[in-house]
Amino acid sequence: MGLLELKNVSKTFGQGINKNEVLSDINLSVEDGEFVAIVGFSGSGKTTLINLINGLLFPDNGEVLLNGAPITGPGPDRGMIFQNYSLLPWLSVYSNVKLAVDEVFRKLSKKEKDAHIRKYIDMVNLTPAVDKKPSELSGGMRQRVSVARTLAINPSILLMDEPLSALDALTRGTLQQEILKIWNHEKKTVILITNDVDEGILMADRIIPLTPGPKATLGPEFKVTIERPRDVTQLNQNPEYKRLRNDILEYLIDVGATRKQVSDQKYILPELKPVMPGRVVFGSRRKKEAVKYF
Repeated sequence: MGLLELKNVSKTFGQGINKNEVLSDINLSVEDGEFVAIVGFSGSGKTTLINLINGLLFPDNGEVLLNGAPITGPGPDRGMIFQNYSLLPWLSVYSNVKLAVDEVFRKLSKKEKDAHIRKYIDMVNLTPAVDKKPSELSGGMRQRVSVARTLAINPSILLMDEPLSALDALTRGTLQQEILKIWNHEKKTVILITNDVDEGILMADRIIPLTPGPKATLGPEFKVTIERPRDVTQLNQNPEYKRLRNDILEYLIDVGATRKQVSDQKYILPELKPVMPGRVVFGSRRKKEAVKYF
């Protein structure tokens, strides 16, 4: 049994003709200390999947288990790093992290809390900016605060919902390396949601594609056997990286094309035949009830 398990999970939104089955038959097992990346197309249901794990949503069918017990809601055992930074703008770096620590570690003394907070601020290299407000920080620095705040509650599982997608390439690469360094030190279980295959190969132990929706499900897993630590510049020369990248992209392209063909079949326009200016007849029968006027 893995630390986290999803068994035959499905999730639907809406009712009646507006019913949309976003996820279908999701099965996933994640081991303690493992780094798993879920990759897929925009709108395929990646955020819905992560919200089922963090307890913000609940499956219509199947079950989500943590340490063998059903997840019944959000909890400090699952730390979430969002795509937007989710910082309180009127609080400093220190106070934003302290807010989470105060909630989870209420029994710690003031001195112990202070040392705990500063440990994680230093871990993300933000000690010089400890008293600054979010408006005084760059996008990359704000995301570091988010990482520090999440790690400071000492979660069993670290959930990341495309946390670096809004950053420029240079900042994104730097923060990827910092997250990997922290992960290697903390050995947290990590689930990363991303649409960047290269990011998945750089960071994860396994990459699992999520097929396009509706009724998105998990595809075959791709194990990343490239030795750690991984360097972006060296990866580009690595034959295993090239093979793995091509295999994942080929799968995503193929499954995307297949789903598009199925989707296109749902929207077949009726045969249109002109009769005279201002009128169009639907179908081959030119009956009065089939005539539409503009």
